[in-house]
Amino acid sequence: MPHPTALPHLVVAITGGARGIGLATTRALVAHGARVAIGDLDGEHTAQVAGDVDPTGSRVVGLPLDVTDRASFAAFLDAAAEALGPVDVLVNNAGIMPLGPLVDEPDERARRIVDVNLHGVLHGVKLAVPTMLARGRGHVVNVSSAVGRVALSGAATYSATKYAVVGLTEALRSELEGTGVDASVVIPMIVSTELGAGLGTVRGQRTVTAEEVAESIVAVIARPRFETWVPSTGRPLYVAMTLMPRIVRDTVSRLLGASGVLANADRSARSAYDERVGA
Repeated sequence: MPHPTALPHLVVAITGGARGIGLATTRALVAHGARVAIGDLDGEHTAQVAGDVDPTGSRVVGLPLDVTDRASFAAFLDAAAEALGPVDVLVNNAGIMPLGPLVDEPDERARRIVDVNLHGVLHGVKLAVPTMLARGRGHVVNVSSAVGRVALSGAATYSATKYAVVGLTEALRSELEGTGVDASVVIPMIVSTELGAGLGTVRGQRTVTAEEVAESIVAVIARPRFETWVPSTGRPLYVAMTLMPRIVRDTVSRLLGASGVLANADRSARSAYDERVGA
């Protein structure tokens, strides 16, 4: 398991790295001395962002990446290794969250959400882990969501993919036991990023920054563990809810305002995001 002092020696590949949590994680890792390859769909923007973070180009590279395309993902990892060295850590962060009732969701949108949020993670794991196993060390960090533990109305397909990411990570961790390769899942609640624009909050919880999530990811890389909530107060709430009978849980959810966090999102505040992801 890498100790914090090992961070300067790590090469980390981050998907969806040119914005939001991915970009904040890139900055945090570079500040801790790691070398980072960031991949994102807009190759030109990604290269520009990498140059902004590291004008020397010696510690950060920005590369085009479509996580839904296995060949694109393979090319990203190969280019990262060529530029910075063998990839020690893969952070599967790329994800999209179009909102709306499930019955109104076009099939094409559902497929896109599943392709990015789930198949993108599967591609990364299947491509990165064999190399890690051959070296006898490595770490996969998958970014899920609180709605991958407690589903809310308004983003059913998104929630389903994030549940899948938690289950995938747990199964992967079991398969990797004793190999020297770790698997972890990070579970943010509402984050003040473009993806989280216009969302409400659960009473008693707060919106977190991308930088807070990034520091949690860095901490998990430094000291691997299976599950990390951001903020940490989300996990006790989740555990408490799972122990309640369904009728009580539903009542508590309404009282906390959880049921409207996604369903009642301010669509005007999300217009720029929706346009960018094609929602």
